[in-house]
Amino acid sequence: MNYWPLLGVAVVVLGLALRRNPALVVVVAGLVSGIAAGKPLGELLDLLGTAFVNNRTLLLFVLTLPVIGLLERHGLRERARGWIAGFRSLTLPRLLVAYLGLRQLLSMFGLIDLAGHAQTVRPLLAPMSEAAAAQEEPLDEPTRNRVRALAAATDNIGRFFGEDVFLAFGAVLLIQGFYAGHGIALEPMAIALWALPTAIAAFTIHAIRIAWFQRGLRRGSERRRDADA
Repeated sequence: MNYWPLLGVAVVVLGLALRRNPALVVVVAGLVSGIAAGKPLGELLDLLGTAFVNNRTLLLFVLTLPVIGLLERHGLRERARGWIAGFRSLTLPRLLVAYLGLRQLLSMFGLIDLAGHAQTVRPLLAPMSEAAAAQEEPLDEPTRNRVRALAAATDNIGRFFGEDVFLAFGAVLLIQGFYAGHGIALEPMAIALWALPTAIAAFTIHAIRIAWFQRGLRRGSERRRDADA
C-alpha cells in the first residue's frame, strides 16, 4: 500500500498550524497528495478545475457571510432596530409569528436558504425583536439574550417543520425509499401532505410560546414598576 499520498494530511495540519490561508493550504495539500500518488500535474489541475466548476454555487453562500458582516459594520443592526422602534403597534408576537409563517411557507416550496441565522436572524430579526420587546421599557442583558434566542428558535422551527412538506426534501425521499423496499408504494406528495398537520401544529404551539413570552415580559415590567412605586 502506498502511504505517500497521506502527505497531504500533513500539509493541511502544518498549514493550519502556521495560520496560512485555508484555501491555499487545501489546494497545495491536494497537489502534494496527487503528485505523491503519481498523477500528472496536468491531470491534477484539470481535476481541481472540474471540482471548482461543479461546486461554484457553494461560493454564493460563502460570499453572504462577508457581505452581511460589512453591512453590520455600517450599522445594519442599528437601523433595523431603529426602524422597528418607530412602529408602536408592532409587538414582539406579531413580528415573530409573521416571520414564522413566512419561513414555513418558503420552506414548503424548497426555498430554505432565502432566510437563516446568518442571512436574517443575526443582522435583522434579532435586533428587530429586541426593539419590539423594548417598546415598554429597556431590556436588561439576560432578557435581551432570551429575546435573541427566541428569534433564533423561531427560524429553526419554521425551517424544520416547513421543509418536511417540500416534495424533494431528503427525508421525504428517504421515507419513500424505505416503504418501497418493503413493497409499499407511496407518492412523495402523499408523504408531504401527511407532514402538513405537524407543520400547522408546530406553528400554533410556537406562536403560543411567543405570546406567553411576551406576557412574561409584560408581567416582569409591571412588577418592576410596582417595586419602584
